[in-house]
Amino acid sequence: MTAKANGLVDDHSGVIAGPTNPMVTPLLTDLYQFTMAYAYWKAGKHNERAVFDLYFRKNPFGGEYTVFGGLEECIRLIANFKFKEDDISFIRESLPGSSEDDFYNYLRRLDCSDVELYAIPEGTVVFPKVPLLRIEGPIAVVQLLETPLVNLINYASLVATNAARHRSVAGKSKMLIEFGLRRAQGPDGGIGASKYCYMGGFDATSNVAAGKLFGIPLRGTHSHAFVSSFMSPHEIIEKTLRSFDGSSSCEDFVSLVQTWLSKIQRANSCRGSFGETNQSELAAFTSYALAFPNNFLALVDTYDVMRSGVPNFCAVALALHDLGYKAVGIRLDSGDLAYLSCEARKFFCGMEREFGVPDFGKMSITASNDLNEATIDALNKQGHEVDAYGIGTYLVTCYAQAALGCVFKLVEINDQPRIKLSEDVTKVWLQS
Repeated sequence: MTAKANGLVDDHSGVIAGPTNPMVTPLLTDLYQFTMAYAYWKAGKHNERAVFDLYFRKNPFGGEYTVFGGLEECIRLIANFKFKEDDISFIRESLPGSSEDDFYNYLRRLDCSDVELYAIPEGTVVFPKVPLLRIEGPIAVVQLLETPLVNLINYASLVATNAARHRSVAGKSKMLIEFGLRRAQGPDGGIGASKYCYMGGFDATSNVAAGKLFGIPLRGTHSHAFVSSFMSPHEIIEKTLRSFDGSSSCEDFVSLVQTWLSKIQRANSCRGSFGETNQSELAAFTSYALAFPNNFLALVDTYDVMRSGVPNFCAVALALHDLGYKAVGIRLDSGDLAYLSCEARKFFCGMEREFGVPDFGKMSITASNDLNEATIDALNKQGHEVDAYGIGTYLVTCYAQAALGCVFKLVEINDQPRIKLSEDVTKVWLQS
């Protein structure tokens, strides 16, 4: 019932789908799991009933909580745990030649039908030394599950916690967008980060593959390369833009934008604040607005934010307004984000008063540029006008802490509790 409620069961076949990542197979484990499995089998202990707990010893990032992630992928693995013939051939090549043939016949028959999994619901706030998973089953099988289960939960819980911490410092009202794919540790890290940042409280991702796989809302506009690829408005060939309601057309949207730029330059609220703006930037903004008039959000820091980027954006936004469209806002990717966001907001409000455009002053301001908990906290203390944050490197790489440090410990065998003793008291564990 739980698996079906979580969307794991295919409605047509009733079968739990396999792991999202095709690399998650029974071979995604450490070699010593197979050497132990063989030793259990050789000793006739492989079917003894064992109980293992998976937990962590300390909250990450010096914090007071952890967000549990990765359970769904664990269920998918367990439900589809089966060795293929080429898997068994590779295991045979990897183990000492003295290993008996019957062990490989045992592996051929192996699955997790005798394994029971008890877990805290995914997305729950959890704490150290409280088992996230309890796995019961034949000891050799459960031992083979150790490494993949730890792998699937370790990063998932770490990045979900990192996302939740960013949400906490940003506040509930701000939009958080995960921008980390290009900086993540490979495609696996990028896909996992998008999924678990969303679980941890982010609103959207730039990662198209994650959007398709997990239904996460997508966000994205353009880069500095798009802005710098234009030389002048004369490059724009198709200049026609239909009005929002379709009742009319502007035959020369480029000229309409230029008209508005002239009006802004003469406006009382802007007099003396800027001179000639960068025309190649204006061409890029105009071209982008022609392509996406309903979703116009511009990156305004390619040249000069307040002397070019913001005035150029406003000229395009006001031209769109003439045709019934409403621009989304701007993105700042460099400079003093607190100061620039406040100055941009003042400029927007000035345009609203000057030209009587309702809610122009409320347009969205998005900030990016290597943001993390500390920089967002600093922005809050300075005072700012940022509405949304695009966060990448520090979020998805979990820069402040490399791993959660999950462990997998035997706590019971054949109804007898077991304990690990160690000179390091933090590693002593008894739970049953």
